[in-house]
Amino acid sequence: MEGFEPKKLALLRVLEILQNYSDCDHPLKQEDIIEYLINDYGIEVERKTIGRNLALLKEAGYEIESTKQGSYLAERPFEDSELRLLIDGVLASKHITAKHSKELINKLCGLSNKYFRRHVKNIYSVNDWGKTDNQALFYNIEIIDEAIENGKMVQYDYNKFGADKNLHKSSFQRVSPYQLILHNQRYYLMGYSKYWEHMVYHRLDHITNIQISDRDAIPIRDIDGYKNGINYQELTTAMPYMYNDKPEKIVFTASEKTIDHVIDWFGKDIEINKTEDKVTFTLTASPKAMLYWAVQYADEVEILKPAALREEIKIFLNKAFQKYS
Repeated sequence: MEGFEPKKLALLRVLEILQNYSDCDHPLKQEDIIEYLINDYGIEVERKTIGRNLALLKEAGYEIESTKQGSYLAERPFEDSELRLLIDGVLASKHITAKHSKELINKLCGLSNKYFRRHVKNIYSVNDWGKTDNQALFYNIEIIDEAIENGKMVQYDYNKFGADKNLHKSSFQRVSPYQLILHNQRYYLMGYSKYWEHMVYHRLDHITNIQISDRDAIPIRDIDGYKNGINYQELTTAMPYMYNDKPEKIVFTASEKTIDHVIDWFGKDIEINKTEDKVTFTLTASPKAMLYWAVQYADEVEILKPAALREEIKIFLNKAFQKYS
């Protein structure tokens, strides 16, 4: 604490004390609040002033409960369980740097009290999580949002990791941005590349040197296949690995125990036909993504259609077999 604060700030500081030090398990007596006012803010007030301030805060709409044991803030913008869910989401987000993760978690912890902070041990191990090193993520989000709002293209360097474990420029990109998508714990920019003449999905943490171009973006409804805008269900289910090829009708068989995995990956908008010994699935998905998905479950899944995908998987598995034979 530096110096003393004027008494007119007592009402605000009483609220902060209730936010920081109280809950239903830790009510504060008026003597406790007076002590916190002195120790934290250098404000000295009489006991009746505390009672008056508590009454004013209740009148202002704050949910403050008062019992024989003391007073506490009964309602907050977020429950502790909700804050924990948000914190776990930050920790699991590989596109957020360790530094930004720790800053965000500290801000989230600030929405509860000191007792909640004691239980958030993961903040101290945030560096152990697989985090990106690209510090430009939040700047990239701001620039892309501004470009989408103003209907402009964005241009940037797209990077890939090298053997030295650092990002290196792979290509220069200029795209019409349409949406930011969180998929498989990664943030992607969905945009149309006029050069490649198809939609691209670029990871935000692999983008550097981004700028808003002076060129107007191509309206998404002018892009083939997007006359009705973005089909978000198709993005999240038909494209599990964010490849940019056109989704096709795919038919495959698998054992009954794979139903849970299939629905987990592709959602419920699929056709399932069950017989005694196997299950036949029909769905719409990216053939490129389906190749890698089917190989992942090669001991359970057999692709039937389209024939071209079945042949491609056969070649893929033969090449893999040669490496291990």
